[in-house]
Amino acid sequence: MSSRLDSRSLALFLAVADTSSFRQAAETLHVSQPPLSRAIRELEERLGARLFDRGTQGVSLTEAGRKLLPYARSVGRLLREAEASLAHEGMPQSLRLGLTSAVEPAWFGGLAERIQARHPDTAVSVIVDTSPRLVRQLRAGRLAAAFIALPTEASGLDVMELDRVPMMVAMPSSHGLARRRTVRLADLAAEVIFWFERARQPAFYDHCQRVFAHHGFAPRKVKEPADHHVLLADVAGGRGIALLPRSFAGLRRAGVSYRSLVEGEELAVGIGLATPRNKEVVRDFLVVAGLGASKLREIQLPSAE
Repeated sequence: MSSRLDSRSLALFLAVADTSSFRQAAETLHVSQPPLSRAIRELEERLGARLFDRGTQGVSLTEAGRKLLPYARSVGRLLREAEASLAHEGMPQSLRLGLTSAVEPAWFGGLAERIQARHPDTAVSVIVDTSPRLVRQLRAGRLAAAFIALPTEASGLDVMELDRVPMMVAMPSSHGLARRRTVRLADLAAEVIFWFERARQPAFYDHCQRVFAHHGFAPRKVKEPADHHVLLADVAGGRGIALLPRSFAGLRRAGVSYRSLVEGEELAVGIGLATPRNKEVVRDFLVVAGLGASKLREIQLPSAE
């Protein structure tokens, strides 16, 4: 039976409780406010209790929230103690990590250096590749762990989802739809869409196709260049429109505008930590020391221009 509580939800709960404001909590965590509010609502639904009273003057803890608060603080303290313990025991001398090329969330930047700083005795190296290739290397024992795009077929491995990145639209700045703040798939039905080949990411490709079918979206597709800089040059040149994870909004290109996609959450790319079975020490170290408090402080979803 899965627990209705988890450490990430408790960390988000604590941030809101300590600031009495969803806006200030989001700023503290460097996340946007809507996903934070949604995560708290989902936590309340799982617990079957309201944790905050929301008003025009801010938020305050309900009776249930006040009961949960000391437990949340205790869990936070235990995680910090676990991080300190794992930083010194059970880690290999060499840690080879894989990073998916499908997304570029802000917290990927400097990840190896942050892990290295927490465990100076371990040599950390990173490779970037497609998620199916990273999974094959994990199964072959050539990687200790990998941050992969989800969904990806990864049977035989332990996979823990850590983040989700909505899809957005990249279009020529001169396009008529660029005047809008958001667009729908239906608005793009007559457009040429750059799209990746199924062999590159089969499970995610099939996921997207199911969403497309649900919305009756069947545009004309052309092969997406593997290099995103080449892709954006093609978009700027008016050769097509691209659907990309929102993390790529950090790639600036003259002549390209990014716009939010109404169905972006449905098409969202998950980011999961994949490790071989019975590698709990490595997994827990990466989650707690590499991504625990650091991820909550540093992750930031780029705003669409």
